Amino acid sequence: MNDTATPRAATLMLLCCGIIVSLSLGIRHSFGLFLQPMTQDLSWSREAFSFAIAIQNLTWGASGPITGWLADRFGAGKVVFSGGILYAAGIWLMAHATTPFMLTLSAGVLVGLGLSATAFTVIFSAIGRAVAPEKRAAALAIVGAAGSFGQFLLVPTGQYLISNMGWFTALMGLALAAALIMPISLGAAERKAHPGNAQAVAQSAGEALREAFSQRAFWLITLAYFVCGFHVVFIGAHLPSYLIDKGLNANTGMLALALIGLFNIFGTYGFGLAGGRWSKKKLLATIYCSRSVCIVLFLLAPLSTLSVAVFAAAMGALWLGTVPLTNGLVAQIFGVRYLAMISGFVFFSHQVGSFLGVWLGGIVFDRTGSYDIVWMISIALGVFAMLVSLPVDERPLARLSLQPAR
Repeated sequence: MNDTATPRAATLMLLCCGIIVSLSLGIRHSFGLFLQPMTQDLSWSREAFSFAIAIQNLTWGASGPITGWLADRFGAGKVVFSGGILYAAGIWLMAHATTPFMLTLSAGVLVGLGLSATAFTVIFSAIGRAVAPEKRAAALAIVGAAGSFGQFLLVPTGQYLISNMGWFTALMGLALAAALIMPISLGAAERKAHPGNAQAVAQSAGEALREAFSQRAFWLITLAYFVCGFHVVFIGAHLPSYLIDKGLNANTGMLALALIGLFNIFGTYGFGLAGGRWSKKKLLATIYCSRSVCIVLFLLAPLSTLSVAVFAAAMGALWLGTVPLTNGLVAQIFGVRYLAMISGFVFFSHQVGSFLGVWLGGIVFDRTGSYDIVWMISIALGVFAMLVSLPVDERPLARLSLQPAR
């Protein structure tokens, strides 16, 4: 906000952005609940469903730099409004899909485009420019926690609708929820950037990209974010089915995803705030390593509703804490003028990881009847992400030295 912006206006923007992210991510995290009922009713393989969700994540990531540039150029409000249209249309068509190809176009391409315009990259860039640098970490933490609340709220709602009304009605309800993003986007419209976010040196979008691509820190952050995507989408899409395969009921999978969302509220908010005080790269390394430890302990422990709940709570605390830390690190190093665009390129790596995580889960299960191989890959990737996070140079670039970001 500019100097004359009232606290009420800033609060309204944070509230609207929080609701948008809550709806966007809450709906997205419920898709794993539809894997078994849709594939059984429509006689599709798990690979077919997994491929559609994999394309969703790849489309989300590939279009991220474009929607990011549009948000940097024309403002977040217009981009989010358009994303709400695509999101709702994609879910409506997903409910009417009769072939895996139609599912890929709807749940994959259209929903992916909708997510790219309504989730973290666009929203965080608007918040990053609107608030003072010293308040950025707290603001990103609040919005990140709101996204977690959406998962906690909408995953049980989705399971309730599936159990009592069927997967078709459940998808129509989620389409209606996605349509709410359109009017709420009016509150996400950006005003003038906070004067503390002014750039020391004027840049074009091309110059900003060339600068980012020349920095070792950019590529290390990007590699680590790949692992984040692999973890969260593999677990989010396949954990409910994994638990059913092991003899637990469908409500256990719903409980797991809901607990992940609940504890993610505290984890995302806590790590977001911590990023304003301590080294973001060290916090990221801690998250990635801790995920691997949690998976190892989960696989070694006797499987029960209690062990699932403990695993979900622990993973939830680590779930999306990477998001405010990664976006905050990009803002800290490269500034906020082209934050959405640069973050969009970093996020593309996250979505390539998401694509591989969900698709590989389906392929491995169809070929072997088990998810064991993918669990092992997930453990190794967590260690890898820890190792590539630690060498990141967190210092702002020289052109920002007079105005260090936080």
